Amino acid sequence: MRRNQIDQILHDLEKKIVFIVGPRQVGKTWLAKEIARKFKHSQYLNYDRFEDQQIIKAESWPRNTDLLILDELHKMHGWKNYIKGVFDTRAEGLRILVTGSARLDAFRQTGDSLAGRFFAHRLLPFSLAEIKKHNELANIERFIERGGFPEPFLAESETDARRWRNQYIDGLIRTDILNFENINDLHAIKVVFEILRRSVGSPLSVASIARDAGVSPVTATRYIGILEALFIIFRIYPYSNNIGRSILKAPKVYFYDTPLVVGDIGAKFENHLAVSLLKHVSASNDCLGDTLDLKYLRTKEGREVDFCLCRDQQVLMAIEAKSGRDKIAAGLVWFCEKYNLKGVQVVKDLKREQSSGNFDLVDADRFLKELYL
Repeated sequence: MRRNQIDQILHDLEKKIVFIVGPRQVGKTWLAKEIARKFKHSQYLNYDRFEDQQIIKAESWPRNTDLLILDELHKMHGWKNYIKGVFDTRAEGLRILVTGSARLDAFRQTGDSLAGRFFAHRLLPFSLAEIKKHNELANIERFIERGGFPEPFLAESETDARRWRNQYIDGLIRTDILNFENINDLHAIKVVFEILRRSVGSPLSVASIARDAGVSPVTATRYIGILEALFIIFRIYPYSNNIGRSILKAPKVYFYDTPLVVGDIGAKFENHLAVSLLKHVSASNDCLGDTLDLKYLRTKEGREVDFCLCRDQQVLMAIEAKSGRDKIAAGLVWFCEKYNLKGVQVVKDLKREQSSGNFDLVDADRFLKELYL
């Protein structure tokens, strides 16, 4: 299935290095090879393969290469300076595409010698907006049951999707986490992982997680950071600019793969909406140069709105997720009236859309399909 970012990536390759970052098994390598089909003399090199590793170190790819794809390059010591040198001394007509996961995305947010030399594209799981033209697949139930990762989403059966997920979790814990950082207590990080699966949509209490996992708060925070760096979870932080001091500061956690969530349909639908909004924000910023951010609203007294889209520290829209409710949520009403915000309640099973003043009741299917990617 064609990914919607291809055209923008092809455009960006003519100007700078392009990084494609995202979760494990989200389709980065497939996308890179699909892009390679647009070139006459592309070269794909994977640093995990010994023969390719020698070619990379010696820079001995064919002279007529017009697209150089470097996969897993972050495993090479000093890879940042290496790719800077390759780019600065490249032959005329050579484009460079680098794919990877956590380390590349973490680097994208830091300043260093590659500043000004690259564009980054975050490749996230499929969304309703991305596959809306495929009517047989474009339904919310499928996303909630299978998630948006290509293999389980397109699998022939639910059984195949479940088998993929079991192997995926095992690979994340046993391979990715251990390769990413030296972990002394694998059992403890598994416990943190399981606690987070049951905490979706709730403000995180690191002290509580640390106590349940039998580790210090510092270690629990480190483990949560590792899970986030590996694109297993993502945190959404509260918006506080121009809103009173009573706002709660703790972040909420969501999973890139919705079926990992342990909870009722409300928690799973909220997670699906969170992933879709994050993809909308990431793609808008990566492809359009926007400055969107995804936050949430919650006071210490318990008034809450699940999400808010912001630009340049200003709230554009407050968004509440409901699996099946026609009445506008009290928290959404309070925030929107107090701070004159635009409010949208996105409902999974909505009988009739409504609009009244600052508030809209919107069908989830339509809302999600109208997001950017």
